[in-house]
Amino acid sequence: MINDKLQKIWYGGDYNPEQWDEATWAEDQRMFKLAGIDVATINVFSWALNQPDENTYDFSWLDETIDRLYQDGVSICLATSTAAHPAWMAKRYPDVRRVDFDGKKRQFGGRHNSCPNSPTYRKYAERIAERLAERYKDHPAVLVWHVSNEYGGYCYCENCQKAFRVWLKDKYQTLEAVNEAWNTRFWGHTFYDWEEIVPPNGLSEEWQGGQNTNFQGISLDYRRFQSDSLLDVYKLERDALKRHTPNIPVTTNLMGLYPELDYFKWGKEMDVVSWDNYPSIDTPVSMTAMTHDLMRGLKSGQPFMLMEQTPSQQNWQPYNALKRPGVMRLWSYQAVAHGADTVMFFQLRRSRGATEKYHGAVIEHVGHEHTRVFRESAQLGQELVKLGDQIIGSRVNARVAIVFDWENRWAIQLSSGPSIALDYVKEVHKYYDAFYRNNIPVDMISVEEDLSKYDIVIAPVLYMVKEGHADRLKEFVKNGGTFVTTFFSGIVNENDLVTLGGYPGELRELVGVWAEEIDALEPSHYNEIVFNQSFGSLQGKYKCNILFDLIHAENAEVLATYGSDFYQGMPILTKNNYGKGEAYYIASSPDQAFVQDFVDTICTNKKVQGIFTSEEGVEVIAREKDGHTIIFVLNHSVDNNTFDTGERTYVDQITGEKYNGKAEIAGRDVLILKEEN
Repeated sequence: MINDKLQKIWYGGDYNPEQWDEATWAEDQRMFKLAGIDVATINVFSWALNQPDENTYDFSWLDETIDRLYQDGVSICLATSTAAHPAWMAKRYPDVRRVDFDGKKRQFGGRHNSCPNSPTYRKYAERIAERLAERYKDHPAVLVWHVSNEYGGYCYCENCQKAFRVWLKDKYQTLEAVNEAWNTRFWGHTFYDWEEIVPPNGLSEEWQGGQNTNFQGISLDYRRFQSDSLLDVYKLERDALKRHTPNIPVTTNLMGLYPELDYFKWGKEMDVVSWDNYPSIDTPVSMTAMTHDLMRGLKSGQPFMLMEQTPSQQNWQPYNALKRPGVMRLWSYQAVAHGADTVMFFQLRRSRGATEKYHGAVIEHVGHEHTRVFRESAQLGQELVKLGDQIIGSRVNARVAIVFDWENRWAIQLSSGPSIALDYVKEVHKYYDAFYRNNIPVDMISVEEDLSKYDIVIAPVLYMVKEGHADRLKEFVKNGGTFVTTFFSGIVNENDLVTLGGYPGELRELVGVWAEEIDALEPSHYNEIVFNQSFGSLQGKYKCNILFDLIHAENAEVLATYGSDFYQGMPILTKNNYGKGEAYYIASSPDQAFVQDFVDTICTNKKVQGIFTSEEGVEVIAREKDGHTIIFVLNHSVDNNTFDTGERTYVDQITGEKYNGKAEIAGRDVLILKEEN
């Protein structure tokens, strides 16, 4: 439970009353009641309003807003307002302005424009967080603190350069260790003085927007450093808040698969994870599900906050389609099904001007409740009240885990080869999607997670093997687990130095193969995965592309071979018995048909199965608490579909309707089922 002051799924979102007049406030509050809105996120971008100059703080508008909302039954997610520094600060103190990848100093404007290593920004950000905490520490309306907003972006200024050297000294202790980790004798880049080290950007070690780099070690470390720098600013504000409100949880809204920050490190520092869900028009539903599971995985399965989504359309993507009738409700419940204890929007009232005036809102520009979007929002609000507290705090229990690692992702992206077509997220999603189609829950985990609770662990493209990870994987398999990894795995250590002695390095003993070479071909060039005899659901031929490991089976059993090219007949799928378990190696990027049949096979072998069977397009997932299970059935199709409950009878918690055996669900509908007593 995020905060027991409000024991239900929180419903609300970002609200900017400072942009409106008193008459509009009265209408807002009337409509909030109609929609069942009970939480408002305020003060996100109000730093300039709160602090008009260096020495003046004025929270009078905030006092009035919090009191007014709370008196009308709306609690507060209170932001610290530090997401955009004021214009006066940028003019008077240029150190707050970032320097971009190309070495240009930013002017005032935009949002993510503050250098995390600026002494000025750090001083004033901490100070305003402390002032807010002192002022509202005893206000009963405040449920949770919201620090800044959607942290992101890198800086390459002089302050970051100096701070990077300090970060390196702390990490490596000596320049000799830095030179060894970065292999700087290549191209004669050896450093003899800390002052010689400069940030890797378009003026130094990187070019083409960071897609190519001369020395991966420095570029990889700079990404770690920038992620840590932004995290340190978050912690600075968090600690200021905690000094005065130790019992109010603190969060900041993350952005799912956002590439620039290591969210597993961030999750450790947040009381509750929150994130903003904005799928594109072509985002697979299973990709959104995977991202929810990743956000849940940042704190080892703890429920999270859906901090933002749009009630209908976005305004910043190439094609900003409306959410079709029922989709907002459907996607809201998908978030809840995967672990969200809140359903919140950006925004509650649509802004009149500036960049997000066409971004969807509960209250549209027309200003009244007679809109499709408002009717759907109000329906959802009524349902969440009806559900009460039976879902909040419950967990998704999974026997399958997929390893996801941001540093591994960075290292693959920075690699000067072997293929520009290699997309780490797509490779991970390929395996996730196969479990998703079988309604089998998956935990997205870090390399540090305890593996003992899982039957199956999959680590696609585990290029970087960090210290101790291989040993944990070996222990997992020895104890009876099933482990799967793929091509381009076990290549380097956490410093991006190749593990010598043959690929896949530290995983070689576990998977029982040696990869002699790695072929990379343009993605339209396919090879074949050939089974001379069936293995579970796998039989015949499948396609593969992108990368092709040329492997030799040492201890492993060969299950399938390549069908063409000069490595025709060489192993492509192997299985190695290791202790009580087994480890599989997939030497290329297979088509989805192979992945589905492979996942079906290992799940059958481990007796892992979904809750209900269902037609394609119907997602089934459960949350559990206190011995009770709530099952969500979500039909992502436009048409009616079926699912099968087996012999048990379930009751929908919204309508009271009962379901037994093969049952039908309407297009884009949601059922929330609990077994009949």
